[in-house]
Amino acid sequence: MMLSKKDLIENFPILNRSIEDKKIIYFDNAATTLTPINVTNAIKDFYDYHNANVHRGAHLLSNEATEMYENARKSIAKFINAKTQEVIFTRGTTESINLFVYSIGKSDWIKGKDVLITTIEHHSNFVPWQQLAKTFDFNVIYYNPENGIFNLDEFISNITEDTKLISITGMSNVTGQVIPIREIINYAHEKDILVHVDGAQFVPHFGIDVKEIDVDFLSFSGHKMLGPMGIGVFYGKKKLLKKLPPFHYGGEMINWVSIENTDFAELPEKFQAGTPNVGGAVGLKAAIDYINEIGMENIKEHSKILTDYAMKRIKALDFITLYNPEDSSSIITFNVDNVHPHDVAQILSDKFGIAVRSGHLCAQPLLTQLGTKSVCRASFYFYNTEEEVDKLIEGLKFIKEWFK
Repeated sequence: MMLSKKDLIENFPILNRSIEDKKIIYFDNAATTLTPINVTNAIKDFYDYHNANVHRGAHLLSNEATEMYENARKSIAKFINAKTQEVIFTRGTTESINLFVYSIGKSDWIKGKDVLITTIEHHSNFVPWQQLAKTFDFNVIYYNPENGIFNLDEFISNITEDTKLISITGMSNVTGQVIPIREIINYAHEKDILVHVDGAQFVPHFGIDVKEIDVDFLSFSGHKMLGPMGIGVFYGKKKLLKKLPPFHYGGEMINWVSIENTDFAELPEKFQAGTPNVGGAVGLKAAIDYINEIGMENIKEHSKILTDYAMKRIKALDFITLYNPEDSSSIITFNVDNVHPHDVAQILSDKFGIAVRSGHLCAQPLLTQLGTKSVCRASFYFYNTEEEVDKLIEGLKFIKEWFK
């Protein structure tokens, strides 16, 4: 079920805003998606009527807040086909990956061994490995694909007997290339190698069944799939999470504490120190409810149709440098000849009401491979239309004439 423009405007009031006389066209979904009104209503309802700390009180509000919080965990577990104890709430993909790197870095699993990543990663799945390898005793091996385009055979050739972990994106936030994570996982498990997937871009557009693809660890964010900012998920197989030491220490994550020692709580509390973002979890549940109502298959189909249409139209412009491979999804990354990307983004916003991203997209190693320091990125979600893509093309033609 895809929604009509009227339904979309009712559910996403921000789409009814204008810049001067231009209706907003939102093409910055890879950075953060828009938030439907059912999500903001759910968050407001929590803070208006149920706000209390969870797991710590015997009073009514605490019990209600706890139930709402844990119901959110159950919904997310069902969405990715995980056990509830395997769903760890975080602030987002960045914190999820930092949690994972710190925890596995402190363990014996990768001590003295290799972690294989790529140079197509978002900085969130690059910098923590790079920096914490200096703190913990493991090595980072970088697969640096030619022209920034992932090749499975080349990637696998970097795997050696010292490789104990692979951490890789499911979909590039720059090129929109979809990575064959199922094939990587299958190959890795034959070699007794663990796999972590950065699902920040992949999960909102394709969903994921963690049992079906047998992924060991997964990170993703709420704000890239209609949810609020400041809430994310780290998933790990229960048997693996039980072996990992905690990341944060403090309240909530303990069983008992003495002067001499501390015994940590069971999953998932072991990884959730301190007061949680209950409102964010409630909002993420509402976002997943909305996605389920639309249907992930419908979202996938819409993304493919719209991306194919946008690629066809933008390829027809002879003044555009395009950085996407053919199998891109939901993302078009480009530059206008002889015009700085920031100027392109500013003019599209001011003159056409179109929001695109410009800059290095938190992926500087990949942009180096692409031969540029900065790009423009238009990224789509199910509320975007072909008519909006036409407006983008009109805006790019305008910019070309402007800078003649």
